Amino acid sequence: MNSNQRANKTAIEKYRKELMAMVKDIQGIDKRILDKAVNVGLADVKQNTPVVTSYMKRNWYTTPTRKGKNGVEKKLINIMDYSSYVNYGRRIVVKGVTVGFVKGKFMLEKAVAKVDKVIESEFKKSIERVNKKHGK
Repeated sequence: MNSNQRANKTAIEKYRKELMAMVKDIQGIDKRILDKAVNVGLADVKQNTPVVTSYMKRNWYTTPTRKGKNGVEKKLINIMDYSSYVNYGRRIVVKGVTVGFVKGKFMLEKAVAKVDKVIESEFKKSIERVNKKHGK
């Protein structure tokens, strides 16, 4: 093996070690960010849910974060069967005839938009921290 090959091999090994250290730091970031973002969304959707009896507002939940083949997943759900009607809107029907429409509040879509913003900003911050830690 000549000196050029040794130098290349040493550089490759050093680069590999640096990458593996970064991978260890990056693992788990996705779960932490998703947990934080969906919790922000949960607070937002509860705040924007109209209150008549407060049942719907109290019944917003998140599922546990879990890893799937496409990454991590966490859901924001409401178990009240009428929550979709409040969110998306509904027809007003009298004796089988539609007489009007109640507009939806779209509180879920607003919360998802907040979740997306938090994910983006937190991911950028986390990657910057990892890069700074590893001198990149």
